[in-house]
Amino acid sequence: MFKIFLDFDGTITRKDVGEEIFRKFLNENVVTKIVDDLLSDRISARECWESLCSSVSGINKNEFDEFIHSQEVDPTLHQFVKYCSENNFEIKVLSDGFDYYIEKILKRENLHHLKYFSNKLLFTESGKLVPSFPFYKDNCRGSANCKRDHILDNSSEDDYSIFIGDGISDNDAIQYVDFIFAKSDLLKYCETQRITYFPFKNFNDVISRLNELSAKKRLKKRHQAELKRREAFMIE
Repeated sequence: MFKIFLDFDGTITRKDVGEEIFRKFLNENVVTKIVDDLLSDRISARECWESLCSSVSGINKNEFDEFIHSQEVDPTLHQFVKYCSENNFEIKVLSDGFDYYIEKILKRENLHHLKYFSNKLLFTESGKLVPSFPFYKDNCRGSANCKRDHILDNSSEDDYSIFIGDGISDNDAIQYVDFIFAKSDLLKYCETQRITYFPFKNFNDVISRLNELSAKKRLKKRHQAELKRREAFMIE
C-alpha cells in the first residue's frame, strides 16, 4: 500500500552525520562559509560536498571511523522498521550523504538489509576524502543524489508514496510524493511553500499517522504530486 522513502541524516540519525564529520575534521569557519553558500543557492549540493571534501586532508582513518560509530540513530527507528515490515510497507533510504558512513551505521544497527541510494565516498591512504555522485542530475541542485528520480523509479501509480525527512536536500523530492512527514528545515519549507505535510518528532508519530491513513476507506493521492509525476514521465 505505502512506499516509504526515508531520509538518512537528521532523520534516521539524531544529527546530520555528513555535516558533523566536516565540523569535526575541518575548521568551523570553512564549513560555515561553504554551507552558507549552499543555503544561499550560490553553489549546488554537489559543489558543496566537493568543496568540503577537497578542504580536508591528513585524517586518521581510525579516528574518522570512531567518530562515525559515535553517531546515534533515532531510538524509535527500529520500531518503525519492524512496523513497516509487519505491514509490508517497502522502505527505501534516500540520502544526500555518503555510503561510507551510511553502510557502517546501518550495519551496526543490524539494518543493513535496508536498501539505500546515496553519494559515494572514498577514504584514501593519505587521509583524503574523494566523493563521487552516481545519481547526480544537473536539474537537481538541492541534492547531489537526485532523490526525485529514485522516487519515480521505485513507485507506481498503484502506490501511495511517502517521504520522511528534515532538510533542504528533500525540498525537490517531496514535490513528487503523496504524503510528507517533515521536521526541522523541511517543515519550514513546507510552511513557506504551503505544501501539505504531517509534522513529526520521531517515528512513533509517523506510525500513529500511518495507522490513521491505513484505516481510511478511500485514501486520496496528493493532486499536485500526481501532476508533477505525470510531467516528469512526459519529459522522459
